[in-house]
Amino acid sequence: MKKALLVLLLIISVVVLAYQFKPVKQVVSVVESTIRTPSLINKDSLTIKSRVNVPEGYKRINYPKGSFQECLRNYKLKAYGSKIINYDDTEYFWQRGHIGILEVPVPKNGLQQCADALIRIRSEYLWDNNRKDEIGFNFTSGHYCSWKKYAEGYRPKINGNKVTFHKTAAANNSKDNFYKYLNLIYMYSGTLSLYNELKPINSKNLQIGDMLIKGGSPGHIVMICDEVENESGEKLFLLFQGNTPAQSVHLVKNLTDTTISPWYELEDDAITPVSNYTFSSAKFVRFK
Repeated sequence: MKKALLVLLLIISVVVLAYQFKPVKQVVSVVESTIRTPSLINKDSLTIKSRVNVPEGYKRINYPKGSFQECLRNYKLKAYGSKIINYDDTEYFWQRGHIGILEVPVPKNGLQQCADALIRIRSEYLWDNNRKDEIGFNFTSGHYCSWKKYAEGYRPKINGNKVTFHKTAAANNSKDNFYKYLNLIYMYSGTLSLYNELKPINSKNLQIGDMLIKGGSPGHIVMICDEVENESGEKLFLLFQGNTPAQSVHLVKNLTDTTISPWYELEDDAITPVSNYTFSSAKFVRFK
């Protein structure tokens, strides 16, 4: 009896010790994982380039100073931890898919949704770099609407899929009128119009400023805002997006590969999850 009791006590002791050491093993595992995958985020930085470190073995690809690519890479961010805010000043329900908020105002009219946010960023770059005559986009109907003609006073008359332009306003080249033009574009353009308007790009030729797009209702679009490459020629990219409802433009995490997040590997015809949307049967495109 005493022998049996001794054996039972020994078994109980072993079980207790096992449970005591199990959390230690888990902690060791977490520490080892952290050492193998150091954080790629600088929480005190206020641009895309300075917010996100380059993964080991990679280096950033150089672009000319003043280019659209360098503009995007150095885009200003709000303080780390800033939340995604909807156009009506409410907080977006999902706050775990981003690592930065771009300094892009969100109009209270609710029009600046996913494609519109990228249209705005591209248009503001052209405006600020004295390339205003290049600002123009197709409506979903396929009709081209340029800032140049809008500034001259031409306005669309829309009847179903039929669009005609008539001079009904005084010429106005002001910045305020420019944003009225963008509101018009937001109303009649979107992922479907960009999907049909812009030429596809092979993933091997991707660069900053290119976009991954799925046209439709609903569709979605994200833009590449940084790019790195290793000695083997393998590339990684950072992505940002607007969203529906209209909300803060944000730099997204890579939720499927935390070892390189927020960097992404991008391939043609791949299933690519980004925050709250998963791309499939999508394509890469580039602004003209």
